[in-house]
Amino acid sequence: MWAELATPEVKKLLVRVGAAIVLLVAAGIAVRRRLAATNGGVIPDQGFTVRNLFEMQVEALTSLARQTMGPEWRRWFPIVGTMFLFILVSNLMGLVPGVGGATSDVNTALAWAIISFCLFQYIGIRKHGWSYIVKYMGPSFYTWHVGGRHIHVRALAPLFLILEIPLDFVRIGTLTVRLLANMFADHTVVGVFLGLVPFGIPALFLGLGLIVSVLQAFVFALLTMVYINLALQEAH
Repeated sequence: MWAELATPEVKKLLVRVGAAIVLLVAAGIAVRRRLAATNGGVIPDQGFTVRNLFEMQVEALTSLARQTMGPEWRRWFPIVGTMFLFILVSNLMGLVPGVGGATSDVNTALAWAIISFCLFQYIGIRKHGWSYIVKYMGPSFYTWHVGGRHIHVRALAPLFLILEIPLDFVRIGTLTVRLLANMFADHTVVGVFLGLVPFGIPALFLGLGLIVSVLQAFVFALLTMVYINLALQEAH
């Protein structure tokens, strides 16, 4: 039944997603084995290795996460790091002629955007409880102190609720469009020049594509961390 429902496009997308997962798992196993070796976690490898590449990425991301997400960065960093690595590998796969990357498909970009949205909403509710909805109610103009309690008067709450809730959901669209548009355009340009001029000029676009692939994965992870930081903050 599944074979009948799945279109060729869906099957191709599943293959690309599966390939990205396999590459990440294989790289993770290789790094883990290297770290488990004698002095593996102390002495760095010589030259350019998978372990050194992973350590560079993790070090850069952890530094960014510490600055962006604050004291609770360790709790949520594994999810954001996984998001970054999957998007990065998928972006790079798109530069390989005849392979293609999953992030050039709207379904993959939308899926990660929804995951990001659900993640920071969950974190906000987990941190503040159902008072998390206060962030949609606008600023407090006056505070009443009654019986040891503080009651914030938010006179513009109805207006802000109408505006802020839809704007929050717009983040799904912006994350999706930013990733999809950049990667689809980049991979299309590389593919066109590879077809027209097999040597020379395409190398320039492959180099540019490499930069764009890393940058877009970085931007997606950075925006997710920014949204998490906003969800962790108290509404005023």
